[in-house]
Amino acid sequence: MASLSSSHPLVPYGWDADWETAFAPYVDQGLVPGRVVRVDRGLCDVVTSAGTVRADTEFVVPRDPMKVVCTGDWVAVDPEGSDPRYVRTLLPRRTAFVRSTSSKRSDGQVLATNIDHVVICVSLALELDLGRVERFLALAHASSSGEALLHKSALSWESGAQPVVVLTKADLVPEATTLSYLVQDVETTAPGVQVLPVSSQRGEGLDVLAALLSGGTTVLLGQSGAGKSTLANALVGEDVMTVHATRDVDGKGRHTTTTRNLLALPGGGVLIDTPGLRGVGLWDAGTGVGQVFSEIEEIAEGCRFDDCAHVAEPGCAVRAAVEAGELPERRLESYRKLLRENQWIVAKTDVRVRAELRREWKRKGAQGRAAMEAKRGRWR
Repeated sequence: MASLSSSHPLVPYGWDADWETAFAPYVDQGLVPGRVVRVDRGLCDVVTSAGTVRADTEFVVPRDPMKVVCTGDWVAVDPEGSDPRYVRTLLPRRTAFVRSTSSKRSDGQVLATNIDHVVICVSLALELDLGRVERFLALAHASSSGEALLHKSALSWESGAQPVVVLTKADLVPEATTLSYLVQDVETTAPGVQVLPVSSQRGEGLDVLAALLSGGTTVLLGQSGAGKSTLANALVGEDVMTVHATRDVDGKGRHTTTTRNLLALPGGGVLIDTPGLRGVGLWDAGTGVGQVFSEIEEIAEGCRFDDCAHVAEPGCAVRAAVEAGELPERRLESYRKLLRENQWIVAKTDVRVRAELRREWKRKGAQGRAAMEAKRGRWR
């Protein structure tokens, strides 16, 4: 990587020599580089060397919803003095965090781009939902990498965005032993992922988290009421995000954050706060599911059949592990559920996968009918 002066105004926002190289073709056109810090109805706020400007995205409205301007994008915008100013092009994305927009559609929604860390916020004000943690992790591990992969999630922990699970509102768990057990439960659910209990109210754990996130781009994810905006304010060091109280009855909050906002951190790095996610639909996250449930996939190598569904097949090593108490039944059920959902999402846009699913359904249907006929034969 070529050297880049640390005094460049955009360095605090993630600008580096590689971005400078990617932008080089647009220098002769008189365009200026900038990073999108907020998008709102066809307009966006872009931080440039001269400050933050308001720009229109009309010239980069694609047919592909995966390529719309998004918070975190690096762009080329019209120079100062242009009225109005337009975003002329997107620089190739390094990573993109994508979820399915709806179970009835095959579109993906890009939530944030060019990210280095994915912080999954889980509130300790409610009982832990380990299945939801697994779902968020599958999405985090499947963040797509590179311009050629904008339609496909293929980013591993080693090569891209690093997930971190933050247990917010840790002050609501007064017993240290109880808190330790909760952390262990999540660590078991998230093998290889750092799990940090944090209290934004008391400032506990914030220094460790801030050090972990310095120097990169972080996206905060979680349900409404998980404490993302409070955590963002604590990390930034000022009240930059509005915070609403959660309901006592279920711990849920209103959608404090309605847009995705990119904020500079005082210790280095930037933070993207996102609205609370009611639905967390997978988007071509097969690789992510495999990483979240890596222990199951390792055990499955000992199954008699390569296509073992781990239900009732003879010689199933996974079922044997469950029966021996070495693998929780809940974990296996969650694995199956996410695999089925991801396969369904992929099948919507992949003819080959769709055909394979139909063949599998027919095969299982034939097996079911044969089993029923065998039972009837015994009854006669």
